[in-house]
Amino acid sequence: MAEGAVSVAQVETAFQKFAVHGDTKATGKEINGKNFVKLCKDCHIIDGKNVTTTDVDIVFSKVKAKSARVITFEQFNQALTELAPKRFKGKSKEDALQQLYGLVVGKEPANAGVTKVAKAAAVDRLTDTTKYTGAHKERFDESGKGKGKAGREDIPDTSGYVSAYKGTGTYDDKVKEA
Repeated sequence: MAEGAVSVAQVETAFQKFAVHGDTKATGKEINGKNFVKLCKDCHIIDGKNVTTTDVDIVFSKVKAKSARVITFEQFNQALTELAPKRFKGKSKEDALQQLYGLVVGKEPANAGVTKVAKAAAVDRLTDTTKYTGAHKERFDESGKGKGKAGREDIPDTSGYVSAYKGTGTYDDKVKEA
């Protein structure tokens, strides 16, 4: 190997990391089109000028089997071989491929731009149950924990007595006396 040459095992490690990204059922032996494009973006193979996402999709379609939706590591190498001269124009195929491998090695899927939980003062103020008033205040106990169904709806009194009746629960006593 030449000075600064990248081993295939290092490239395969990066391939496996991207292959399992976002897919709980993935084994790491095959990569789908979405993750292949993500690999190309995160490793800066897609530069927007020489290589675009369309180019990457076309190469992916070329190297995969007709009915397949994924490519193996061997097909991945074939795809990189096709992309290398396009990305590094004016270099020999071997040099371009080695430089492309250099971009891929040591990389893993980035989670940049992933939605995070908003932690703003406005959100805190809106979710502080101690500041609730009126009917909404009745839905929470003193600690701020929700009361569940009891806090959401009026549960009817099914005792058979009219509300505010003073002699509630005295019927059985009157019947026993008679």
